[in-house]
Amino acid sequence: MAERPDFGGAGGVGGTGVTIIKRIKKGGHGHHGGQWKVAYADFVTAMMAFFLLLWLLNAVTEQQLNGVAEYFTPIAASSRSSGAGGMLGGLAISEGAQQSMTGSTAAVVLPPPSIGAGGQEMTDPNEASDNEEDASQAAMEANEQREFEQIAEELREKISGVPDLAPLANSLLIDSTPEGLRIQIADQDKVDMFAPGSAQLYPRTRDLLIQISSIIRKMPNKLSISGHTDPSTAIDPSGYTNWELSSDRALATRRVLLQGGVDDRQVSKVVGLADREPLDETERRSPRNRRVSIVLLRGENLSGDEFNRLPNFLERSTMPEPLVPAQGETFNNPATQN
Repeated sequence: MAERPDFGGAGGVGGTGVTIIKRIKKGGHGHHGGQWKVAYADFVTAMMAFFLLLWLLNAVTEQQLNGVAEYFTPIAASSRSSGAGGMLGGLAISEGAQQSMTGSTAAVVLPPPSIGAGGQEMTDPNEASDNEEDASQAAMEANEQREFEQIAEELREKISGVPDLAPLANSLLIDSTPEGLRIQIADQDKVDMFAPGSAQLYPRTRDLLIQISSIIRKMPNKLSISGHTDPSTAIDPSGYTNWELSSDRALATRRVLLQGGVDDRQVSKVVGLADREPLDETERRSPRNRRVSIVLLRGENLSGDEFNRLPNFLERSTMPEPLVPAQGETFNNPATQN
């Protein structure tokens, strides 16, 4: 057997020694050294997004907040076919983004931001002023409606308390319209307010108007007076038609109201409408279509100073003198039956 060569060394002299080689690895776990940078970058990005969100919540308007809320509402079902009607309506915040109306979403009402960073007031002064003006206008309209209802009730009680006017209870029509409180005096079957074909008032009609004037003269609202007739097929050779007749009856009503204490400045307009606005459209020749309408106009009032300086005759306790028809007021035309 051949002998193994002796390479020398500490264990190789006169024996069979083994040479051991040690390799030292430096920088253990070196491949994990950069992960903390990624985690830190994610943290910084998240913080930046968080503070950007806080800034946006304090910088946008209530309308824009509503748009954001609608965009993220889980139950919202949008029918938009493009991205033009997005969260802020396709506009930048500084451009005053508008709420998109192209989709149907569930609205979420959020309170408007009032205080910004550093305690700065973020409420738009113009917007606050508009809201206060709208609230004031709504309160005035509600108060005016209550006054109208009170006047209507007072007028009905006043008429029912006069025995001579009891037959005219069904002739007095009071209702509320978009234009204002409407008080109408209409003919009944065999109970007319004016002489046939004439602007001459019957005494009972004049007494009823005096009672009405004692109520409406207390109000600052301006008045609209209109006369109405039923259609007539008769032809008056003089050319006197339902237009003239309805106008003359409205003017006669105005004169009685003035004698009852209504100030002339309170009368806004006096018109004759002939048979163009019937009360009973199903029966054009109904007696109820022959009427006079007095409307207390909404929102059209005498100014406070003007109303306070009304003539002293408003305070008189005695009744005015009987109405004397003016020249040309009575038109007894047999051919006209209105």
